[in-house]
Amino acid sequence: MRHLSKSKILACRQCHKRLWLEIHQPELRDDSASAAAFAIGHQVGDVARQLYDPQGIGTLIDIGELGHAAALEKSAQLLAESDAPIFEAGLCAEGGLAYADVMLPDHAEGERRWKMIEVKSATKVKDYYRDDIAIQAYLAHAAGIPLSSVSLAHIDNTFVYRGGGDYQGLLKESDLTEEARGRREEVKGWITQAQEVVDWTEEPDIATGPHCTTPYACGFHHYCHRDTVQPEFPLSSLPRLPKRQREQIEAAGHVDLRDIPDEMLGEIQTRIKQCALTGEAYFDAVGAAADLAPLGFPAYFLDFETTSLSVPIWEGTRPYQQIPFQFSLHVLTENGELQHHGFLDLTGQDPSYACAQSLRERCGSAGPIFAYNASFEKSVMNELGKRFPAFAHDFQAINARVVDLLPIARKRYYHPSQHGSWSIKALLPAICPDLSYEALVGVQDGSMAVSAFTEAISPATSDERREQLRQQLHDYCKLDTLALVRIWQKFRG
Repeated sequence: MRHLSKSKILACRQCHKRLWLEIHQPELRDDSASAAAFAIGHQVGDVARQLYDPQGIGTLIDIGELGHAAALEKSAQLLAESDAPIFEAGLCAEGGLAYADVMLPDHAEGERRWKMIEVKSATKVKDYYRDDIAIQAYLAHAAGIPLSSVSLAHIDNTFVYRGGGDYQGLLKESDLTEEARGRREEVKGWITQAQEVVDWTEEPDIATGPHCTTPYACGFHHYCHRDTVQPEFPLSSLPRLPKRQREQIEAAGHVDLRDIPDEMLGEIQTRIKQCALTGEAYFDAVGAAADLAPLGFPAYFLDFETTSLSVPIWEGTRPYQQIPFQFSLHVLTENGELQHHGFLDLTGQDPSYACAQSLRERCGSAGPIFAYNASFEKSVMNELGKRFPAFAHDFQAINARVVDLLPIARKRYYHPSQHGSWSIKALLPAICPDLSYEALVGVQDGSMAVSAFTEAISPATSDERREQLRQQLHDYCKLDTLALVRIWQKFRG
């Protein structure tokens, strides 16, 4: 019997076709979307080993080095004989295979049993993690490994890093022992079903749907959609489409928003439909100009780039806290003079204080500060004010001057090419086709900016490469605020 990994058993639960392709045509899978999540999980796993084995006496089963057969053999030996922590211990039984993140010996009742702990980088227990735990607990039971408890450890986002490599308190445990024990028959059925799917001789014919992205994004999504003919303006081009409204539209047989009767749509949705039908933009130039007319000069245009670490590396910071490492600020005077100021810290130290100090100096004392979806910029500045009380009053005053261009754009402008999105990257090509993020080298979006920053602050990065990344980050963030200037000019008339 083939032993199916935990991930494959869970893949079968999500979609039988996904599991079948995982086994028979894995080369069709696109794993690019999971790379970042894998890196985060690796960081949290490293810290977990420090926390659960502070004396360093435990054993890490290196699957990549040993291979599955040797890893399972070594795991069985250690689980039978060891009195030290085991990390990535292999569990193999009844057609299933899994590797437990943490196994801690427990002699509380006079015999050696094991505390099984699965470590996740999320900040809470998600429902599909419970399935994950249930599979591992079942395989341990089937393999004859006595468990005293089964827990899930996740990030505590209230944890504040004290520095010096002290991560005590980063992880919070939730006991799932009784729940896992109660699902043994259920898990047994999952494995049986997965084994049956694997033995099918032909690819199952399963239509695409919500299961393609829930609970995990499927790497075969593009393959399964290869023959799907998408309408020019699909329902996804309608913003704020509630599930019930979508179901009503689909039940009426509509797949292209241009065919939907007006009575089934809201005001903004009807406007989008009309733009799709005519191929022309909607622009309330008078209204947009009136919105901006009371706001004087100098006009500032602000954008932040932040990093959000699951495992904080700077003293005084929390998991997933937004840490600004860069900002771009364009300043437009009443006589039309445009200046650019930028901040970027690639020293590897906490950039927050230097960022706060520079921003306070650059924002002046008067004039509107335009941002796009400004709640983010305001939250970053609020956080800086909390972390550095000496700046709190200044950032309260700066925040009071912030003006969000997004509501004006959503109310006053729409182009068919936006396909229901008012993101800056959807709006900019419609208003300013001469500006393009695609023309940038290296960094073209926020996630790429975070990756570039992470690489740049690594001690292993060469000075030459760091300067390349510095220029790429500078160009990207500068374009973000130049885009705001151009959009403001369009709306201001």
